[in-house]
Amino acid sequence: MTVSLKSPSDVLQEVRDRFKRRRLALNLTQAGLARRSGVALGSLKRFETTGLVAFDSLLKLALVLDCLGDFDGLAAEDARSMSGKPLDEVLAGTRTRKKGRMT
Repeated sequence: MTVSLKSPSDVLQEVRDRFKRRRLALNLTQAGLARRSGVALGSLKRFETTGLVAFDSLLKLALVLDCLGDFDGLAAEDARSMSGKPLDEVLAGTRTRKKGRMT
């Protein structure tokens, strides 16, 4: 686990706001984005209000908004090396396990 100063709720709100700004910058209505992406209009409205949306719908929206590539680094193997050691590893003073379960 890597230390983050943002909560999941903070990230959710930021992503929601970025997607809405991107939609508006591209001069798309909610109905237009829903139609182009294949995401139900109700799902898009809920996403822009609450931040909650199915992951596959989020990817469909990202495709239309031309930001699908932003997901390439999500949970990438080498992402840890950019952010330093995980907190658990630092506290335990051990190597990262390769496989098996932690006890």
